[in-house]
Amino acid sequence: MKTDMLFSSMNVSASGLRAQRKRMNAVAENIANADTTRTKDGTPYQRQFVTFRTSQSNAFVPGLPPVQPALVPLASTRDGIAIGAGMLSADAFGQNLANVDGDVEKDSAPFKVIHDPTHPDADEDGYVKLPNVNVVTEMVEMIAASRGYEANVTAINAGKQMAKDALDI
Repeated sequence: MKTDMLFSSMNVSASGLRAQRKRMNAVAENIANADTTRTKDGTPYQRQFVTFRTSQSNAFVPGLPPVQPALVPLASTRDGIAIGAGMLSADAFGQNLANVDGDVEKDSAPFKVIHDPTHPDADEDGYVKLPNVNVVTEMVEMIAASRGYEANVTAINAGKQMAKDALDI
Protein backbone atom coordinates (compact mmCIF):
# COMPACT_ATOMS: atom_id res chain seq x y z
CA MET A 1 0.00 0.00 0.00
CA LYS A 2 1.37 3.37 -0.93
CA THR A 3 1.43 5.92 1.82
CA ASP A 4 -0.01 8.55 -0.54
CA MET A 5 -3.26 6.62 -0.74
CA LEU A 6 -3.45 6.09 3.04
CA PHE A 7 -2.85 9.72 3.90
CA SER A 8 -5.12 10.96 1.11
CA SER A 9 -8.04 8.96 2.44
CA MET A 10 -7.30 10.16 5.96
CA ASN A 11 -7.19 13.76 4.73
CA VAL A 12 -10.61 13.37 3.12
CA SER A 13 -12.02 11.88 6.33
CA ALA A 14 -10.36 14.62 8.38
CA SER A 15 -12.04 17.25 6.19
CA GLY A 16 -15.34 15.46 6.85
CA LEU A 17 -14.63 15.62 10.61
CA ARG A 18 -14.01 19.37 10.37
CA ALA A 19 -17.22 19.90 8.38
CA GLN A 20 -19.31 17.87 10.84
CA ARG A 21 -17.75 19.77 13.75
CA LYS A 22 -18.78 23.03 12.08
CA ARG A 23 -22.30 21.63 11.69
CA MET A 24 -22.40 20.58 15.36
CA ASN A 25 -21.21 24.05 16.44
CA ALA A 26 -24.03 25.68 14.45
CA VAL A 27 -26.57 23.33 16.05
CA ALA A 28 -25.23 24.07 19.54
CA GLU A 29 -25.44 27.81 18.91
CA ASN A 30 -29.01 27.44 17.61
CA ILE A 31 -30.10 25.51 20.70
CA ALA A 32 -28.35 27.96 23.04
CA ASN A 33 -30.15 30.90 21.40
CA ALA A 34 -33.57 29.30 20.88
CA ASP A 35 -35.14 31.90 23.20
CA THR A 36 -32.97 34.94 22.36
CA THR A 37 -35.35 37.71 21.31
CA ARG A 38 -32.74 40.45 21.00
CA THR A 39 -29.23 40.23 19.57
CA LYS A 40 -26.64 43.00 19.21
CA ASP A 41 -28.44 44.38 16.17
CA GLY A 42 -31.80 44.41 18.00
CA THR A 43 -33.42 41.55 16.10
CA PRO A 44 -34.22 38.03 17.30
CA TYR A 45 -31.58 35.34 16.85
CA GLN A 46 -31.62 33.91 13.33
CA ARG A 47 -31.05 30.15 12.93
CA GLN A 48 -27.82 29.06 11.27
CA PHE A 49 -27.22 25.99 9.16
CA VAL A 50 -24.20 24.55 7.39
CA THR A 51 -24.15 23.81 3.68
CA PHE A 52 -21.48 21.29 2.74
CA ARG A 53 -19.55 21.52 -0.50
CA THR A 54 -16.81 19.46 -2.02
CA SER A 55 -13.55 20.78 -3.37
CA GLN A 56 -10.75 19.00 -5.14
CA SER A 57 -7.78 18.26 -2.95
CA ASN A 58 -4.19 18.04 -4.05
CA ALA A 59 -4.13 14.46 -2.83
CA PHE A 60 -3.16 12.14 -5.64
CA VAL A 61 -4.17 8.51 -5.75
CA PRO A 62 -2.54 6.71 -8.69
CA GLY A 63 -4.02 3.57 -10.11
CA LEU A 64 -7.66 4.15 -9.21
CA PRO A 65 -10.26 4.12 -11.99
CA PRO A 66 -12.13 7.33 -12.77
CA VAL A 67 -15.13 7.91 -10.55
CA GLN A 68 -18.38 9.06 -12.11
CA PRO A 69 -20.12 12.13 -10.70
CA ALA A 70 -22.21 11.12 -7.71
CA LEU A 71 -25.05 12.65 -5.76
CA VAL A 72 -24.01 12.91 -2.16
CA PRO A 73 -26.08 14.10 0.81
CA LEU A 74 -24.58 17.39 1.82
CA ALA A 75 -26.24 19.30 4.61
CA SER A 76 -29.50 20.33 6.06
CA THR A 77 -31.38 23.43 5.10
CA ARG A 78 -34.53 24.83 6.58
CA ASP A 79 -36.42 22.51 4.20
CA GLY A 80 -34.53 19.35 5.18
CA ILE A 81 -31.55 17.51 3.73
CA ALA A 82 -30.07 19.10 0.62
CA ILE A 83 -28.69 16.86 -2.08
CA GLY A 84 -25.84 18.29 -4.07
CA ALA A 85 -23.54 17.07 -6.77
CA GLY A 86 -20.19 16.02 -5.41
CA MET A 87 -17.68 15.04 -8.01
CA LEU A 88 -14.43 13.14 -7.88
CA SER A 89 -12.47 13.82 -11.05
CA ALA A 90 -9.78 11.83 -12.78
CA ASP A 91 -6.85 13.16 -14.73
CA ALA A 92 -4.38 11.46 -17.06
CA PHE A 93 -2.32 9.99 -14.22
CA GLY A 94 -4.77 9.17 -11.51
CA GLN A 95 -7.50 10.66 -9.47
CA ASN A 96 -7.95 13.55 -7.10
CA LEU A 97 -10.03 13.00 -4.01
CA ALA A 98 -12.57 15.56 -2.92
CA ASN A 99 -12.36 17.37 0.40
CA VAL A 100 -15.51 18.46 2.20
CA ASP A 101 -16.02 21.86 3.76
CA GLY A 102 -19.02 23.66 5.16
CA ASP A 103 -20.33 27.19 4.90
CA VAL A 104 -22.42 28.62 7.72
CA GLU A 105 -25.51 30.43 6.44
CA LYS A 106 -28.43 32.18 8.09
CA ASP A 107 -31.89 30.66 7.72
CA SER A 108 -34.28 33.07 6.00
CA ALA A 109 -37.40 31.46 7.50
CA PRO A 110 -39.72 33.98 9.18
CA PHE A 111 -39.54 34.54 12.91
CA LYS A 112 -42.24 33.10 15.15
CA VAL A 113 -44.58 35.73 16.54
CA ILE A 114 -46.45 35.46 19.84
CA HIS A 115 -48.68 37.87 21.69
CA ASP A 116 -47.16 38.77 25.06
CA PRO A 117 -47.61 42.44 25.98
CA THR A 118 -45.60 41.95 29.20
CA HIS A 119 -42.44 40.88 27.35
CA PRO A 120 -39.70 43.57 27.31
CA ASP A 121 -39.20 43.10 23.55
CA ALA A 122 -42.89 43.36 22.64
CA ASP A 123 -43.84 45.89 19.99
CA GLU A 124 -46.55 48.53 20.49
CA ASP A 125 -49.26 45.93 19.69
CA GLY A 126 -47.88 43.45 22.25
CA TYR A 127 -46.32 41.00 19.75
CA VAL A 128 -42.88 39.49 20.26
CA LYS A 129 -40.72 38.04 17.51
CA LEU A 130 -39.04 34.79 18.56
CA PRO A 131 -36.10 33.08 16.84
CA ASN A 132 -36.83 30.77 13.90
CA VAL A 133 -35.25 27.85 15.79
CA ASN A 134 -37.10 24.57 16.30
CA VAL A 135 -35.35 22.60 19.05
CA VAL A 136 -36.68 19.26 17.74
CA THR A 137 -35.18 19.97 14.30
CA GLU A 138 -31.91 20.92 15.95
CA MET A 139 -31.81 17.66 17.89
CA VAL A 140 -32.26 15.72 14.64
CA GLU A 141 -29.45 17.81 13.14
CA MET A 142 -27.26 17.02 16.13
CA ILE A 143 -27.83 13.28 15.74
CA ALA A 144 -27.10 13.45 12.00
CA ALA A 145 -23.90 15.43 12.59
CA SER A 146 -22.83 12.99 15.29
CA ARG A 147 -23.39 10.02 12.97
CA GLY A 148 -21.46 11.74 10.19
CA TYR A 149 -18.61 12.40 12.59
CA GLU A 150 -18.63 8.74 13.72
CA ALA A 151 -18.56 7.55 10.09
CA ASN A 152 -15.45 9.63 9.38
CA VAL A 153 -13.74 8.37 12.53
CA THR A 154 -14.53 4.80 11.44
CA ALA A 155 -13.01 5.49 8.01
CA ILE A 156 -9.82 6.84 9.59
CA ASN A 157 -9.57 3.85 11.90
CA ALA A 158 -10.07 1.47 8.98
CA GLY A 159 -7.27 3.22 7.09
CA LYS A 160 -4.98 2.96 10.07
CA GLN A 161 -5.80 -0.74 10.46
CA MET A 162 -5.11 -1.39 6.77
CA ALA A 163 -1.76 0.34 7.04
CA LYS A 164 -0.91 -1.69 10.13
CA ASP A 165 -1.93 -4.92 8.41
CA ALA A 166 0.15 -4.01 5.37
CA LEU A 167 3.20 -3.53 7.59
CA ASP A 168 2.63 -6.94 9.18
CA ILE A 169 2.87 -8.71 5.82
